[in-house]
Parts: sequence; C-alpha cells; structure tokens
Amino acid sequence: MTTPRPDRPDRPRRGIPLRALAPNAVTALALCFGLTGVRFAIAGEWEKAVASIIVAGVLDGLDGRIARLLKGESRFGAELDSLSDVIAFGVSPAIIIYLWSLQTLPRFGWLFALAHAVCCALRLARFNAQIDSHEQPHKSAGFLTGVPAPAGAGLMLLPVYAWLVTGEAVLREPWIVAPWAGFVAFLMVSNVATFSWSSLKLRQGVRLAALVGVALVGGALISAPWHTLTVVSILYVLAIPFGMRSYARVRRQRAAARSAPSPDAPAA
Repeated sequence: MTTPRPDRPDRPRRGIPLRALAPNAVTALALCFGLTGVRFAIAGEWEKAVASIIVAGVLDGLDGRIARLLKGESRFGAELDSLSDVIAFGVSPAIIIYLWSLQTLPRFGWLFALAHAVCCALRLARFNAQIDSHEQPHKSAGFLTGVPAPAGAGLMLLPVYAWLVTGEAVLREPWIVAPWAGFVAFLMVSNVATFSWSSLKLRQGVRLAALVGVALVGGALISAPWHTLTVVSILYVLAIPFGMRSYARVRRQRAAARSAPSPDAPAA
C-alpha cells in the first residue's frame, strides 16, 4: 500500500462533481429558456414567449429530482437554481407582461412589472436564508410558504393565456393586468400556506383516478395548451384558501398534541 508523499499533501477537490453536472445543466437550460422568452416577447411572438417560460418551469421541476436521483446535490447547484429562478420566473415574465400590456400605462406600468421581479427575488432570498433553519412550520407540515417562483410566473401570465384563448382585447388593458400582477407579487412574498406535493394525501382508492387525471391534463396541454393553462391557473388560485385551511387544521392538531399530558407523566 502506498503512503502519501510528505511533499505532496492531499488537497481538497475543486470544481463540480461529475454527478452534479446533469442537474446543473438542466438548471442552466431552464435559465436559457426563460431568457429566450424575452427575446420572443420583443419580437411580438407571444405564444413562443409564454411557451418558453412554461418549458423553463418544467425543467426547474426536473433538476432537483435529477440531483436527488444521482445524489448530486451541492451548494453550487442550490445557488445556481436560485439565480436561474430569479431570471426565468421573475425578470423574464415581468418583461413579457410589460411588453404585452403594461407599457401602455404611463409611468406606473413598469412599477407593477418591477414588483413581480423584486418579489420573486425576495422570496428566493428568504428561502435561502431559511434553508438551514430548524423552525420551518410550513415545511415541516408539508406545505409551502407563499406561491413558489415557477407557479408565480405561471399565474403572472394568466391574462396572456386567456387572451390567446379568447382574443379579447380587454384582457390586455393595464387596468386589468396591473392589479393582477400586484396580487401575484404579493402571493409570492406572503406567509400564506400553499399546497406542495408532499401535503397532498391521496387515499388509496383515488390514486388510480388521480393518475388518469394527470394523464388527461398532459394530453390537454398538448392539444389545447392555452385553455388548459387558463383552467389550471384558476384552479390553483382557488385552491389557496383550502391550503390555508388545511394548514390551520394541522396547527390545531399540533397544538393539541403539545398540550395533551404525557402518558408517562406522574398523576397529580
């Protein structure tokens, strides 16, 4: 067995591990799609602009799962993911919605677009600051705090989906788009408990039906993408109060469990 030479001490490895290359490449690809959406918006190709943001959202949902599958989680990947999310789901949708509608609102239109980008950045900064915190009541119960960045980008573009479906010019009016943009920005930085995948508890009897539903939604996204995205976005917003109620129930159950006397406690 060889012994290490004293004149060549072991040095820490630098660079990205090979197993982390694939998830980081997917993250970088999501960033590219997000920025490409801005390019299409500048050219007035709204369908391609929105589709680029949706593809970025799909890729963002894959990179973390690929990293866990390959055991390629890293601090570098987490930082890259946050930077990619700010650009792809904060800056890009803000510019798209500004070029599509808000630029017709003198002086104030840019402020609403800016609010979305800033709130997305603040949300991700809060997430990074709390990532090592032990006190995360929403996460420990399987819920998210506020609307995540990809979902916020999707909700931000809801007026565009509806316009692509109906062709109604009124949907591009800034007096409709601006309040909606402000509402979505608020949801991202709020402390509202929203559903995550781990918070959805499906009974065994409905799991097969849920798989059929997911397959049908996937097919609808291919055959009628804008109709489907409109319906999914509306249903997501309508589900937020139910998420708040579910989390309140979990809090009550935890409070009752803490106040209940321990079976090992001596009787008074």
